[in-house]
Amino acid sequence: MLDFPRWKVWLTAITCILGVLLAVPSLMPERMTAGLPGFANQRINLGLDLAGGSQLLLEAKTEDVARQRLEQMEDSIRRQMRAASPRIEITEVSTAGGSLAFSVRNPAQVSEAAQVARAQTQPAGTLGAADWDVRIEGNRVTMTQTEAGLADAIDRDMNVATEVVRRRIDELGTREPTIIRQGSNRIVVQVPGLENPQQLRALLGRTARLDFKMVDLTATPEQLASGRGPVGSQVLPLQEGGRIAVTRRAIVTGDRIVDASQQYDQQTNEPEVVIRFDGAGSRAFARVTSENVGRPFAIVLDNVVLSAPRINEPILGGSARITGSFTVESANELAIALRSGSLPVDLSIVQEQSVGPELGRESIRKGVTAGVVATSLVLLFMLLTYGRFGVYANIALVLNALLILAVMAIFNSSLTLPGIAGFVLTIGAAVDANVIINERIREEQRRGRRIMDALEHGYNEARTAIFDANITNVIAGVLLFYFGSGPVRGFALVLIIGIVTSVFTAVTVTRMFVSIWLRKRPQQLVI
Repeated sequence: MLDFPRWKVWLTAITCILGVLLAVPSLMPERMTAGLPGFANQRINLGLDLAGGSQLLLEAKTEDVARQRLEQMEDSIRRQMRAASPRIEITEVSTAGGSLAFSVRNPAQVSEAAQVARAQTQPAGTLGAADWDVRIEGNRVTMTQTEAGLADAIDRDMNVATEVVRRRIDELGTREPTIIRQGSNRIVVQVPGLENPQQLRALLGRTARLDFKMVDLTATPEQLASGRGPVGSQVLPLQEGGRIAVTRRAIVTGDRIVDASQQYDQQTNEPEVVIRFDGAGSRAFARVTSENVGRPFAIVLDNVVLSAPRINEPILGGSARITGSFTVESANELAIALRSGSLPVDLSIVQEQSVGPELGRESIRKGVTAGVVATSLVLLFMLLTYGRFGVYANIALVLNALLILAVMAIFNSSLTLPGIAGFVLTIGAAVDANVIINERIREEQRRGRRIMDALEHGYNEARTAIFDANITNVIAGVLLFYFGSGPVRGFALVLIIGIVTSVFTAVTVTRMFVSIWLRKRPQQLVI
């Protein structure tokens, strides 16, 4: 028992002191710790159920991914066939049934056309299969999306969508949102402390795909009424009502936007959105507007034409204004969406949950009350039952609670209501190790062993049982964290951290206290 080297004493003491220092900021108001450096001001974030806020479950429309890929492939095939040398004439292009099919006018060019089509495919999946299957039937070539290719496309789009959602929420100025993917086509968004959940709902429900396209003036009223524009054009609805034909190919797309802000029209004083393009977007916009003076162009947002102004003169400044029936809030929301980028896939809100801050404060009060009562009863029990050893166990118990807070602060974890339950449960479970150790020492003393031998055998024998029991608990906690979601993960996280810290404090810290005392008064230490 005396074999507790000085380096180990210092290492254990430094670990406990650092843990206490890192836990203190989480127990104090933010205004009191504002002056501390960043590494010393790590705090635990309160979860949605404690701080209040909103939780949304977003689901992607995966059928849109297949449709978009089909449209992109059609444009690519038409472009590549025209660029082939000699040019490959294709007819009867069809996208029915989710496949792209076209006929080759010259039968001698069918193989070359299929080769061009295969050049547009990419490897997909772990086995390296192509993302499109290309087949030849007579003079007709059919391209069909493979499951692996579609799955890869959905995965890429969902990763991009998750990042876009994160950027949009960051623009709201919220603190520590939780944004994670759930399954293949869902995103869970938790924003603690959000005071305006409707703003979040409107912001995340907007795709914000912005395009600048030329208006097709050749479209007839019959084509506009039927919704089928001339070749190379499409018919879109106008925001104020009616329909208009625009070219399928955009002059400039939203990915060329580097900034967007809400401002006011100098003449009408109505809210508007001013956007600024990057270098390539500015050059493209200037070139097209220079070549089409006198013609109208359309500003298209999510397949709705906001306005179709006439190009009176070349627009060379690299910026443009978007006007419409905006309020200050809607113009600001659009500016945020454009700054953060468009969603590659439409997201719909399938579940929404809001928690008021009053309910969160009540949850914190009840959770803290439960923790204080449970801890106080445990401390009193240990003190009355084991005397000095109970004092050591109580010190270890307090250190264990502070170390849990410190570890959670270091990893920037969020504390939820189930997490508080896990915290209280960990406090109770932490005492089990001290009870096992102390009862084992008493048993050795009853057998007639000397104090030093009883302590040595008590700690050594109890340590095996403690490690075995806690390893199984850690395994259960890891499985809960891996397979669970939301509140279950919060409970499991605190449970895992608490188990590790409780073993450290119950076995190592108390042993250090006993060792130091025993070196000074070896005959006075009796349980």
